Amino acid sequence: MKPSRNRKPFYFVVFGLMTLILLIPSFLVLPFNGKSDSTTVPAVKKTTDNQPIVFQSSVDVSVYKTAANQVKSVPLEQYVKGVVAAEMPADFKMEALKAQALTARTYIIKMLLNETDLNLPEGADITDSKMHQVYRSDDELKRDWGKDYDWKMKKIKKAVKETEGQIITYDNKPIDALFFSTSNGHTQNSEDYWPSAFPYLKSVESPWDKQSPKFTYKQALPVSFVEKKLGVELKEDGEVGKVLSRTSGNYVDTIQINGKKLNGKDVRDSLDLRSSDFTMVKQDDKVIVQTQGFGHGVGMSQYGANGMAKEGKSYKDILKHYYNGITITNNKAYTAKLK
Repeated sequence: MKPSRNRKPFYFVVFGLMTLILLIPSFLVLPFNGKSDSTTVPAVKKTTDNQPIVFQSSVDVSVYKTAANQVKSVPLEQYVKGVVAAEMPADFKMEALKAQALTARTYIIKMLLNETDLNLPEGADITDSKMHQVYRSDDELKRDWGKDYDWKMKKIKKAVKETEGQIITYDNKPIDALFFSTSNGHTQNSEDYWPSAFPYLKSVESPWDKQSPKFTYKQALPVSFVEKKLGVELKEDGEVGKVLSRTSGNYVDTIQINGKKLNGKDVRDSLDLRSSDFTMVKQDDKVIVQTQGFGHGVGMSQYGANGMAKEGKSYKDILKHYYNGITITNNKAYTAKLK
């Protein structure tokens, strides 16, 4: 039987229809793809055990890299990972790392929503330094951690992924999620260290800090250095100054040195001390300074958080202990304002 003359066009029609059906999904997806520039990290990455880690946020953070003197765009959750890795030891308990992830995420969301000019370099949302919160890229962490990179990064990714999209709020607003290394056994009211009072930054007990390797520190400073920095004259050996008052967290509030009244925070800043809970003793040409705690003392103590985690407390328990009256909230309503 001879083939029909109309069969060949029929084949072309069928082939065309099948091709169109296969291509339609691609046409639908392409317009919704994200940025394709080199600074954008792919949405799906693999951990060292080949498990996918998916960062779904479409918000990017423009980080000023201080050493390189350039601004780099980083996806929000990738940024959080770099902050947690830089700010908290990776060998801390998982629940402490999760708490740190929420402080990091909350801090940057609040920064992005804040339109105040902080004299940042053009195009930058934040720096990678302790002026804000320290951030390290994967390349920097690989360099710093060396052979420990794989296990450390696996823990950090897990902490960030399991808290993805969560921030800390008070009265439906992201809080100033302040944190520091080690307290003297108590945290401080924000108004005891800075001019502003925040209802969620109140002094609480933090007994776990006494196990921190940074709980006490002793250093010797030249008498001439202390005199110059504090604008006082130290004549006799023995205890330097008389503490006139202490804060609710038992840090030095006001001290009088040779007739001059000084604020404890100012003494700490002037002498670059680890804490504003200090004692000073003059011995010949040296002033022996002993501090308790490490950091400003306001907000979450990192070693305190780790101590709580060791006792079986969750990251939510930790955050609600150090930040009074807060709520753990999904950040979608806040990131929506940034798009």
